[in-house]
Amino acid sequence: MFQDEARFGRMSDPGACWAPAPIRPVVGLSLVREFVYAYGAVSPVEGEFDWMIADKMNTETMDLFLDQIEDRFPDDFIIMVMDGASSHTTKELKKRDHLVPLILPPYSPELNPVEIIWDRLREGWFTNRVFESLDAVRKQVAIAMEAFADDDPAVSRLTAWPWIMQAIVSS
Repeated sequence: MFQDEARFGRMSDPGACWAPAPIRPVVGLSLVREFVYAYGAVSPVEGEFDWMIADKMNTETMDLFLDQIEDRFPDDFIIMVMDGASSHTTKELKKRDHLVPLILPPYSPELNPVEIIWDRLREGWFTNRVFESLDAVRKQVAIAMEAFADDDPAVSRLTAWPWIMQAIVSS
């Protein structure tokens, strides 16, 4: 599985949009610095996407997310590929019997297919949106994450990169 976190908040994300000529589109702007964190883990072969929304990104929250993964896959041995964030590499992170972290090299987000999910989520559910509250952001993240979790074939198409599939087949 591959794991990553992303921050979503009330800072608007203006993007391109269509409008008939000669109308110029008007997009709202928000610069409020309030955020929630989305935790996600994907199994590219099956297209399974597990997620959690949290108020913080820290070791305690990472432990909660990994507990959630272990609860969902109690009989599987999982190699969890993740970046080298301090909450992933600290000795305070609980040791697990059937979930082993594999840390990616520094500055290599292009190796983690969860990054594609974050990009699609931002493009499809957050571009040109202004949120009135952090709760509205949290609800929007939940709607988007649930849409990905409910569409295993689409998640697999996005994340089953050839080098990942080759590594799995070769092992």
